[in-house]
Amino acid sequence: MKGTPSQKVIVTGSTGLLGRSLVKVLKDRHDVVRMSRQAAGGHNEIAVDIVQKHETVESIVKVGPHVVVHAAAQTNVDQCETERALARRINVEGTANVAEGCARARARLIFISTDYVFDGTRGNYGEDDQPNPINFYGLTKLEAERIVATASSSFLIVRTGVLYGWHPSRLNFATWTLNGLSEHQQLRVAKDHINSPTFADNLAEAIRIAIERKIEGLLHVAGSQRISRFDFALKIAKRFNLDEGLLVPVEMQDLKWIARRPRDSSLRVGKAEKELGIALFGVDRGLQEMVGSRQ
Repeated sequence: MKGTPSQKVIVTGSTGLLGRSLVKVLKDRHDVVRMSRQAAGGHNEIAVDIVQKHETVESIVKVGPHVVVHAAAQTNVDQCETERALARRINVEGTANVAEGCARARARLIFISTDYVFDGTRGNYGEDDQPNPINFYGLTKLEAERIVATASSSFLIVRTGVLYGWHPSRLNFATWTLNGLSEHQQLRVAKDHINSPTFADNLAEAIRIAIERKIEGLLHVAGSQRISRFDFALKIAKRFNLDEGLLVPVEMQDLKWIARRPRDSSLRVGKAEKELGIALFGVDRGLQEMVGSRQ
């Protein structure tokens, strides 16, 4: 959007997959401040652990942002199930701390939530559908959504799912699949686990537009394709010319997950595409972009 005024934007979780994509997409148009526990303290970079309330609130107030994109979270679903106190501290209390900082700084808050707020009994969920999480991760994110909606006078909740893309040190489903197949490992992948895989750079671009258009409320911003994890893995293998014969279709119950997963947590994204004026990628387009940006 040409001529859009530059805004000061804090990105929490700036070292994660989405955080890195956000910084890349936003930095040429806006004054971006990266916030994470791992921050080295360089220019426009601050080291903050969001579970520390005073530190978090004061850091946000000191920066004085127009917008905070809160992407920091504990997203390991099984670890959230076994370490519930830690998951609650990061995902619920940490979000409350960020929300208080935003309220004090009069900043808009964009909160990154998840498709796992749904129970997965039918899929293709729209913004008006009733959340019903079946694991502790989903429960903490739903609680955080409610905190954001209560504590913030100006906010946008963005639900997404199965983020993928390149990251120098952290695996996601796509890079886990690529690594395994590249090393000729046999990979067991659920054929009955259905989601809306989301290319991180595409989500970051959507959030940039939401910032500039001052979109508020609740949006499902995910990949536009409903697909099983096994079929997604097949597409990854084909796109990167790897041996798809190494992929073994199994059922979710065959995988020794600690936390329950929603069977079908796919999201309906028509509202987001209309409000943002953006095409959200299906898996083929997302993987094409991933090949083009290969690191």
